[in-house]
Amino acid sequence: MPEKFYITTAIAYASRKPHIGNTYDPVLADSIARYKRMRGFDVYYLTGTDEHGQKIEEAAREKGVSPKDYVDAVAAEVKAVWDCLNISYDRFIRTTDPDHEAAIKAIFKKLYDQDDIYKSAYEGKYCVPCESFFTASQLRDGKCPDCGREVTDAKEEAYFLRLSKYQDRLAAYYENTPDFFQPASRKTEMVNNFLKPGLSDLCVSRTSFTWGIPVEFDPQHVVYVWLDALSNYITGIGYNPNGSSPQYEKYWPADLHVIGKDIVRFHTVYWPIILMALGEELPRQVLGHPWLLSGEEKMSKSRGNVLYADELAARFGTDAVRYYLLSEIPFASDGTITYASFIAKYNTDLANTIGNLVNRSAAMANKYFGGKVTRPEVSEDIDEELEKAAAAAVRDYITAMDAYHNADAADVIMDLARRLNKYIDETAPWTLAKDDAAKPRLNAVLYHLLNGIRVLAVLLTPFIPASTAEMQKQTGTEGAGFEDLKDGPDAFQVGNAAPLFARIDAEKVLEEIRNEAQRSCAKFGIRNDEVPAITFLDQINIEDFGKIDLRAAKIIACEPVPRAKKLLKLTLDDGSGVPRTVCSGIAPWYTPEQLIGHTVILVANLKPAALCGVESQGMILAADAEKEDGGEDVKVIFVDGLKPGSKVR
Repeated sequence: MPEKFYITTAIAYASRKPHIGNTYDPVLADSIARYKRMRGFDVYYLTGTDEHGQKIEEAAREKGVSPKDYVDAVAAEVKAVWDCLNISYDRFIRTTDPDHEAAIKAIFKKLYDQDDIYKSAYEGKYCVPCESFFTASQLRDGKCPDCGREVTDAKEEAYFLRLSKYQDRLAAYYENTPDFFQPASRKTEMVNNFLKPGLSDLCVSRTSFTWGIPVEFDPQHVVYVWLDALSNYITGIGYNPNGSSPQYEKYWPADLHVIGKDIVRFHTVYWPIILMALGEELPRQVLGHPWLLSGEEKMSKSRGNVLYADELAARFGTDAVRYYLLSEIPFASDGTITYASFIAKYNTDLANTIGNLVNRSAAMANKYFGGKVTRPEVSEDIDEELEKAAAAAVRDYITAMDAYHNADAADVIMDLARRLNKYIDETAPWTLAKDDAAKPRLNAVLYHLLNGIRVLAVLLTPFIPASTAEMQKQTGTEGAGFEDLKDGPDAFQVGNAAPLFARIDAEKVLEEIRNEAQRSCAKFGIRNDEVPAITFLDQINIEDFGKIDLRAAKIIACEPVPRAKKLLKLTLDDGSGVPRTVCSGIAPWYTPEQLIGHTVILVANLKPAALCGVESQGMILAADAEKEDGGEDVKVIFVDGLKPGSKVR
């Protein structure tokens, strides 16, 4: 009987159409699910939509429709985007599904009956977009610490879950389950920021809005978002305190929750405690993946820098979108997307490396052997080296995929593809074809080449499943899986060669996109110079970079800029003998005393600008070390020890 593997994504909030950053969850989980199926696991993949809450109630009111009609439309849109991306889920759950709502009512009552939920009152600062309460001390600059938006004073009667009761058990689980957090660094923040200060009990009902699952024994209350939304992971496979399904008994506990790094707290603090209170097993792992940024910013509709996955797929193809997401976001740090970087990745990896390899290999097999290439009797050293490279790639790929390092697995794939292209250049089949006596050698070369592509197609299947099916069709390797990778077939019967990925004319397509954006902005009265820069961040060449003069400079004095909360006035020794003044917006993260004496990197040839009455003669370099909760944690780049004026190359 195959081993089970239960994988979930965070369910998408049904307030609006998801942008491409929101689609990383289901695409990442899909690649893992497909990989596990290929390795023989009995996989169950759950995804869906979170459909209750004040924000949805307000959005529906603004549109003049009922909340149910509103979420029906958005959920359909979310599902359409997931389907567009070829997501192989087993269930798309909606928190308005009758079985989910019935289970949530039973869960709430069970926890209340055993005194894990109690009634009290809440008074604090409330963020509607995050649907979260905060104390005044938790706010950042008076705003929501999670999203940075305005908060309002709120006081209402509510039910609370006793998180504090289970704090010690949760800490013990962390210690006894070392692989629970992925990446492991997520654990440090949860322990330091939440467990050590002590857990506050969690508000799990609301009375200030009505769009939610009613508390059966107190119907003026509706179940609050986290108890409702998080429990989908068990209700979606048949859990109910009054009697669970065989499917639940088969698949729970979850093997992997795939979520964004901004909601790690809810999945590693609140969710495990809910399960402890219910007497259920805890999930085995939580993967809090990084974000996909638009250019260098978090994607936001208000910033005008949003891209949509279905629109990208319509223009460039579903597998191109999947491949970019899975190869461009590292395991533990944010990825980035622009139209220019997307096209460059597509052309380099998919069109030039993969597509060209498959196309010319199939074409040569058809041209020289009528499409049939047989196992050679003799191999040369270069052939054996290629076979060893393919075997090593399989091992490295399995290691990366087992650890959910999908971008590393993509690198392994591309290294093998480049090695196969190099093998073509090394063996020069077109030259061998000119000599009838070299026909056996030509057959051997094409066999080893097709066998390498066979391996490549299997490894690529979780990433670009539709394209790999076509790869296998063209190279006569349909149906090959992991179990077939050890030994090649006796013969390859190659199909017709056809381009897999047509190369994109980057300049032409970027111009088309710019024009479309400008027409769209003009329609809404937005000037051309206000067209969002999303996505048009082109790559620069070495000459462009050479125009930037970076130099080491020592901070010899520092003071706040009057009437500017974020600015510090730095006086720098840049080695010229004349002090230089630079204004930097780092006051929220540094005091003058923390900076004086340090050496920093100065952009020395930046045009001066007046900031709050001070002429700033340059810029210093810093990194935005974004926090788990979405807030900024800026770190100035220090190069102490370098002589002022030293050129940074």
